[in-house]
Amino acid sequence: MALFDLPLDELREYRSASTEPEDFDAFWSKTLQEAREHDLDARFEPVDTGLSTVQVFDVTFAGFGGHPVKGWLTLPTGVDGPLPLVVEFIGYGGGRGLPHQHLLWASTGRAHFVMDTRGQGSAWGAGGGTADPVGGAPAYPGFMTRGIDAPENYYYRRVFTDAVRAVEAARSHPRTDPTRTVAVGASQGGGITIAVGGLVPDLAGIAPDVPFLCDFPRAATLTDRQPYREIGSYLKTHRGRTEEVLRTLSYFDAVHFAPRGQSPALFSAALEDQTCPPSTVFAAFNAWGHEDKTIEVYDFNDHEGGGPFQEAAQLRWMRSYI
Repeated sequence: MALFDLPLDELREYRSASTEPEDFDAFWSKTLQEAREHDLDARFEPVDTGLSTVQVFDVTFAGFGGHPVKGWLTLPTGVDGPLPLVVEFIGYGGGRGLPHQHLLWASTGRAHFVMDTRGQGSAWGAGGGTADPVGGAPAYPGFMTRGIDAPENYYYRRVFTDAVRAVEAARSHPRTDPTRTVAVGASQGGGITIAVGGLVPDLAGIAPDVPFLCDFPRAATLTDRQPYREIGSYLKTHRGRTEEVLRTLSYFDAVHFAPRGQSPALFSAALEDQTCPPSTVFAAFNAWGHEDKTIEVYDFNDHEGGGPFQEAAQLRWMRSYI
């Protein structure tokens, strides 16, 4: 499909019609406070990977509910002192995979932490290792409607909390510099990145690439591609629950985290992206709270977005911040 969303000049002005809950800040403050009642218990176990230019640690830390969450911390060898830190979040259905799949950021002389996504890691890539021990009400297969009966039960409450704790865990390692921390991620990882940017006030920057989890009311009615279609499929069965579902989703919509962002940002959007339609991405970008923000636009690309070209843009951009 060629262009299907708004023209670019309208995208640059587009604002979401999603309604922010009045207790949005209180909800997230309570959620993170409850998570921090559990000891972070970040453990870094050295791993023999056969790689000579990096040192890899198998990381476990306490996320939402004190549940163990996995990650990889990769450090360049031969580089002394606290290192600037890149924390990365993974796309929908993927897991942390294997250490040798994550060499880009350590190759720049930075520390790199990649968080495993609870319950995921079986759809693509090389797998994950983090369970999601929380049950929930009936849901459509996938993750988008798990616990959608109430904000307190929703799957992404756990994931976003894990992500904030992942930043805290990565920063706790003695060879990382907490003052020079950037969050990155593509698709689902991009949506998580925006949420973290709104919940962690002292990041040096964020770089969400073709982000998912933005502008739920528009996304759920504009595209019939998964994963957003999971929401419509759920409502097709659970007739009459649209208002209730949109209320739950409003607590997890990146457009509501975005105004709280206090760091520079580099976004990307692809104008033929039917998975994360460009208007939904621009909704979050246009709402981002820090004035130092840029968006790369890929005119003829679908959800692959800029791919390695966007990585190159991130490499150039990041020099200014960490």
